[in-house]
This record gives sequence, structure tokens and C-alpha cells, in this order.
Amino acid sequence: MTIARKVLSIGVAGSFAMMLAACTTSGPDAPPMAAAPKGVEGSWIDAKGTGLSTFTGGKFTTVATDTGQKLADGSYTMTGATSVEINGTSLIRQTPVSFNCLLISTSQLNCTSSSGQNFVLTRRA
Repeated sequence: MTIARKVLSIGVAGSFAMMLAACTTSGPDAPPMAAAPKGVEGSWIDAKGTGLSTFTGGKFTTVATDTGQKLADGSYTMTGATSVEINGTSLIRQTPVSFNCLLISTSQLNCTSSSGQNFVLTRRA
């Protein structure tokens, strides 16, 4: 074997080993797999992109996406496998808010306010 072939063979073998290492997803250095979203836990944005609502541990907060100002807060309760009841206070108007929502998919929440207004929230990654 010529020196050039030996160098080429070692290079190809080394590249192949690096590709295999890049494909490995287990072991102590592998990043943890992201857990699938559970219920409504997480962050959701409205269709206009103006409000970001975060649901965690039975509490929710909504902030304006442009200023970060808190717009509403309160609590939520899963009333079924895909239904959620949300109650809180509009901090801008200082009035109570109430919504019933249906989890259409892991990324879409269809809601209706107590006054009958419909809106959609989309899970934010």
C-alpha cells in the first residue's frame, strides 16, 4: 500500500468514526430528551402575537409581548383530559376574566370567554 493510500484510508476511517459518534444519542454526555408537553403547561401566544400566557402549576400569567407588562393573572383547572377552565383578573381593567378552553392538539388551545368571544392560543416552543 502506498503512503497516500494509507493516509486516505485512515482519513476515511476517522471520518466514518466521527459520523457514528455524531449519531449517538445516549450516554452520559447526551442532552436529555425534551419531555412532551403535558396538558396546557407551558407558554402560549395569541393569534395576533400581542399576549404571551404562561401556565404552570395551576397558575397563569399573561404579559404583553412588546413591553413585558403583566396583563392578567389567575388560576386554571383541567376539567377533563382536554378541557381547561381559566379564572383570573385583567390587571389593565381590574375586572374578573373567565375562559373555557379546549386543547385541540399539543400546540392549539381554542378558548371562549365568559362573554362569548372566541380566540386561539398557540403553544410557543
